[in-house]
Amino acid sequence: MLQVSFWNRRNRTVVIGAVPVLVMVSLVGLPRVPGTNIDLTVPYAAQGKGPTFNTLGSVEGKDVVEISGADVDKTSGNLNMTTVAVRTNMTLAQALGRWLATDDTLVPIEQVFPSGVSPEQVQERNAAAFAASESNATSAAMKYLKRPMETMVMDLSEKGPAKDVLEVNDVITEVDGEKITVPADLLKEVQKHQPDETIKLKILRQSRPQQVEVKLADTPKEFLPKGEKGPRAFLGVTSVAQPAGDVRVNYNLNDIGGPSAGLMFSLAVVDKLSPGELTGGKFIAGTGTIDAEGKVGPIGGITHKIAAAADAGAKVFLVPEENCGEAVTIPDSVKEKDIKLVKVDKLETAVEQLNKLNHGEEPQVCTAK
Repeated sequence: MLQVSFWNRRNRTVVIGAVPVLVMVSLVGLPRVPGTNIDLTVPYAAQGKGPTFNTLGSVEGKDVVEISGADVDKTSGNLNMTTVAVRTNMTLAQALGRWLATDDTLVPIEQVFPSGVSPEQVQERNAAAFAASESNATSAAMKYLKRPMETMVMDLSEKGPAKDVLEVNDVITEVDGEKITVPADLLKEVQKHQPDETIKLKILRQSRPQQVEVKLADTPKEFLPKGEKGPRAFLGVTSVAQPAGDVRVNYNLNDIGGPSAGLMFSLAVVDKLSPGELTGGKFIAGTGTIDAEGKVGPIGGITHKIAAAADAGAKVFLVPEENCGEAVTIPDSVKEKDIKLVKVDKLETAVEQLNKLNHGEEPQVCTAK
C-alpha cells in the first residue's frame, strides 16, 4: 500500500475525486482556535503533482499489470500512469503557502467532497470508478487485439439484491436471453427494467452453467449518477471484463481511485500481449479515461500530471485530445524539460503514435488554439 507523507502527520492517504488522487484528510478533526469552536480551515483544496507508476513495472513484488494464461511478450521502458495529489483541511496560512510557494492550484472543496456526500461514500464511488477503468482497459485492449471477452462478478454490494443469489467470480453470460460480453452490456440490460422487476441470468459458476433469478431493487442514493434522482433499477454487482478462456488480467495498485488510469493500463496490456515493444525503450507517460470500445476521454489536473511525469524523467506524454488546450499551458519550468505532448483520441491512435516515435517519425502533438 502506498504511503505518502506531507506537512501534517495526522493526515492519512485516501482515494477521492474524479481522477486518481492522493487526498490528505485529518484523522482527529478540523483545526480550531484553542478552547473555542471556531473553525480555522478554508473551504478549498490544493491540487498538485502526485506520484507516477510504471504500468510495465512492479509494486511490492507484483507486476502492476499482471497477465496469466497467455504468453507475455518482453517489454522495456516506461508507460507511466500519473496522479494528482490533493490536500484538504488546510488553514488559511497553509493554503496561502501552497499557492505562493508551489505550482498547486486551489479549488473549492466541493470539487473534492460534493455537498451531501461523505468522504467514505466518495471513496467507495472512486473505488468503483477505478474498477470500471480496469475493466474498460481490459475490454479496449482485447478488442484492439481481437480477443473474445466475458463479464465476471468482482464484488457484490451489501445493499444489492444480487448478494444472496450471485457469487464473486461468477461469469454472467446472458440477461433475459440477451448475450453479455462486457459490463456495459450488463448495465444496459438491467436499465431496461424498473425496480421490483425480476430478471433471469445465465451464469457460469466454476465453469458450470446455471440459471438464476434476481428481483431488482431501487438504486440507493449514493450510487445514483450525479444529478439523477431515480428511480433506477439496481442489481448491486461490480463486474469486470476479462478475456474469455484462461487468460486473466489483474491490476495491482492500491489506494488509487477514479477512471483516468484507463489508457495507460490498456496500453500496458497491448504491449504485453502483442509482438514488439510499444515504448521502444523510451520513458512514456500519460493519462486519460478509456471506454470499452477504446475511446480516450478527458481528465482533471492535466498540467500537474505532465509536471510530475517530466520530473520523473518522461520525454513523451500522451494527452487526451480534449485536454490539449489546457495541456499546452504548462509552466515554462516544465516546458524546459522538453517533454513532447502527444494528442490521442482512442487506443488505436495511441498505439499508432507510439509506433511513429519508434520509427523516428513525428507524432501528432498538442498545439495552442
